[in-house]
Amino acid sequence: MLPPTVKVYLAAEPTDLRRGHDGLCAAVRATLGRDPYAGHLFVFIGRRVDRIKILFWDRGGFVVYYKRLEKGRFRMPAITASAKQIELDATSLAMLLDGIDLGQIRRPEHWDPGPRT
Repeated sequence: MLPPTVKVYLAAEPTDLRRGHDGLCAAVRATLGRDPYAGHLFVFIGRRVDRIKILFWDRGGFVVYYKRLEKGRFRMPAITASAKQIELDATSLAMLLDGIDLGQIRRPEHWDPGPRT
């Protein structure tokens, strides 16, 4: 579980995953227009869609999480053609990392108590 203040940003375009910490930080700034020090997770998918890197800042240093699938591909969520990024929640990120097709998932509507008086 991630705290509600942490956001997860998935880059819409494939990324050259030979990039390390500094290259991914530059992509966060240039491509996503975000601050890599903000404490959010930045997710990058490789061109073959079988590798993923997640960059985040953790108390004095950047961390890169890297996963390569031995079989199959990650199932990308629907992304509009003009989008540079999409925001995921922690559950969607976990499903993406497990290879679950996010396009096939149907979530029930969340209950909303309405305006508070």
